Amino acid sequence: MDLNLSRSVKLNDGHVMPVLGFGTLASDDVPKSKCGEATKVAIDVGFRHFDAAYVYQNEEEVGKAIREKIAEGTVKREDIFYTTKLWTTFCRPELVRPALERSLKALQLDYVDLFIIHLPIAMKPGEELMPKDANGEVILETVDLCGTWAAMEKCKDAGLAKSIGVSNFNHKQLEMILNKPGLEYKPVCNQVECHPYLNQSKLLEFCKSKDIVLVAYSALGSQKNPAWVERGSPSLLEEPVLNAIAKKHNRSPGQVALRFQLQRGVVVLVKSFNQKRIKENFEVFDFELTPEDMKAIEGLNRNFRYFKLPFAVGHPHYPFSEEY
Repeated sequence: MDLNLSRSVKLNDGHVMPVLGFGTLASDDVPKSKCGEATKVAIDVGFRHFDAAYVYQNEEEVGKAIREKIAEGTVKREDIFYTTKLWTTFCRPELVRPALERSLKALQLDYVDLFIIHLPIAMKPGEELMPKDANGEVILETVDLCGTWAAMEKCKDAGLAKSIGVSNFNHKQLEMILNKPGLEYKPVCNQVECHPYLNQSKLLEFCKSKDIVLVAYSALGSQKNPAWVERGSPSLLEEPVLNAIAKKHNRSPGQVALRFQLQRGVVVLVKSFNQKRIKENFEVFDFELTPEDMKAIEGLNRNFRYFKLPFAVGHPHYPFSEEY
């Protein structure tokens, strides 16, 4: 029983994306092998959408897990929707395709389903993920993102990526791409931080008006990674309103937070390497939040970001300096 909620959404280029995705980012203290194991569990549970990135440095393990599940007949390649992201050190147009080919080589796959620009910010090219100067400051550079986008379009034309999109773009940056002269393909999605404390209602409305899917990361709040997240950030899953609604439906606060996104037309990503939690996170299709529940959760919005990118404040393309 899906309670009138489709399990996938049609993208503006005709491809289809499952509305619930499994995130593969692990903190540094988690062995890479765990990412592969969790991916296999997620496939067994029913996840078909996998969100990954070059910068996560675990595509080899995730790719191997997917290939093993294909080899044993659990899934076919076309059942899996795999996303990778263009890291900031590869934003120069001539570096875009080689970056995607590098991910494909690690994955040992012929194509990805979705290739997205990870951030609207470029860093100095090279092998370092976070290039720094002698003072330990991250070395940023300014790249014309319209040129980056044109190179993304070529990856789609070459069949290396079925769909292309963006991540962490605000509405002005999206408009810059949409108004690009000679635009061949619109972004199919914009993946952003989105949860009850940051519900992105204006950006969601804007994306819907342009037939761009909003994809939510950090949907349950965020891991406390000091590089991105400030100490003392509120714990979303301890929010009393979410807990009261969860109790009423005999669900977990996490399931309620995920269901909230699905009912408002947002594709939602969730990450856990715990077998029980992975199963629980997939069980969001068999209950429904009431209009009152939805309104109460919408009322929790406080435009609070876990993900702030402190080193990029002041960059001309810094995406988080305005409301949406």
